Amino acid sequence: MRLSIIVPVYNMAADGKLEYCLNSLINQTISDYEIIAVDDASTDNSLEILKKYEEKYPERFRVIHYEVNKRQGGAKNEGLKVAKGEWIGFIDSDDWVAPDYYERLLTKAQETGADMVGCDYSLVNSHTMEVGQVVPINSLEQTGVLDLEKHKLLVMRPGSMVVKIYKHEVIRENHLCFPEGIFYEDNCAGPLWSLYFKHFEKVEEPLYFYYQHQASTVHHITEAKCHDRMTAASLLYEECKKRGFLENYRKEIEYRFVELYYVITLFSYMTGVEKPRISFIKKLRLGAVKITPEFEKNPYYLKETGSEEQKFIALQGKSDAAFFGYYRLKQLVWKLRK
Repeated sequence: MRLSIIVPVYNMAADGKLEYCLNSLINQTISDYEIIAVDDASTDNSLEILKKYEEKYPERFRVIHYEVNKRQGGAKNEGLKVAKGEWIGFIDSDDWVAPDYYERLLTKAQETGADMVGCDYSLVNSHTMEVGQVVPINSLEQTGVLDLEKHKLLVMRPGSMVVKIYKHEVIRENHLCFPEGIFYEDNCAGPLWSLYFKHFEKVEEPLYFYYQHQASTVHHITEAKCHDRMTAASLLYEECKKRGFLENYRKEIEYRFVELYYVITLFSYMTGVEKPRISFIKKLRLGAVKITPEFEKNPYYLKETGSEEQKFIALQGKSDAAFFGYYRLKQLVWKLRK
């Protein structure tokens, strides 16, 4: 079989979201592929919808269901266990793809010998095949045969995993999988996986449609989700260390850890959580310094982290309370100016 498409599903029955996603997969222009829909203990009628597709397309559609919610990482791992395809693709169950999406990516792989192929995506807020705001994923500098420098670029900015297909053989041989039970599983898997592939190519078109709606994970920040991103960052660092990647990619891996664990989480926590706590931001700082005590000297930190963010972080390094009070005051000023 040429391709396995893994679809994690959790409570996506409302507003036709799940059907629109699945119809885009059923109607692909290729023929030799399977769709593995993994119901992640949904409490709505998502499973019922999936079973209808399985009954209608038994030769192509397979449903896996389990009672305990493992989040998307666990659902993807379950799909990988049974996938038969030479290539693996992932898609979020509220998104959809162009009819020739997988054909275009597979053709690019065949023409170039790549073992990982991606494209750009389009941001949309309704069910449509009309291209909305185009978001470029990965740069042309990252494509081609992956040497040390290109791998560094991919560790730094791996790009979304749902807009790529991966050679299954590489996944199997290197025991690649996703963290389970947390949000932001791709924050760990994306950079790590990229280090095992040898040739990355890209189709310069937005063939994947990313659906923006209020139920999306990114629209609701909680302290628990911030903990999940911290966990994903810690797992990325530990897995890279265990697999021997720190020798060649230490600066990149350490910065990705700090960026995910501390920088992004700090500011999303302060702006997104209704009642932020000083004790939490203190924990953030201590956790980052424990792994990377001199992260503020990292060349990627100096280049990639904004100057204003660096000033806030330096202030927190002197006093958690001073940072907390000053940032909350700045938030009030920003709000009044709006």
